[in-house]
Amino acid sequence: MPNSPTFSYKPLWKLLIDRDMTKTQLQELTGLSPATIAKLGRGGNVTTDVLARICNALGCEIEEICTLMRNEAEER
Repeated sequence: MPNSPTFSYKPLWKLLIDRDMTKTQLQELTGLSPATIAKLGRGGNVTTDVLARICNALGCEIEEICTLMRNEAEER
């Protein structure tokens, strides 16, 4: 069974740095739990609702906060 593609939230962390914003400020702005912010920090799976709340709070598009990481074996 092939590995599922995963998402990288590096673009989100770069966006926060560019805006001089902390993860705690993001949490307060979005109303997300500390556990959800931690899950994002570990590259874990989150719901599309979480991603939409972040996009709405930051006034950005989804491609500005995450990227799809494909498994090399799937690309062959």
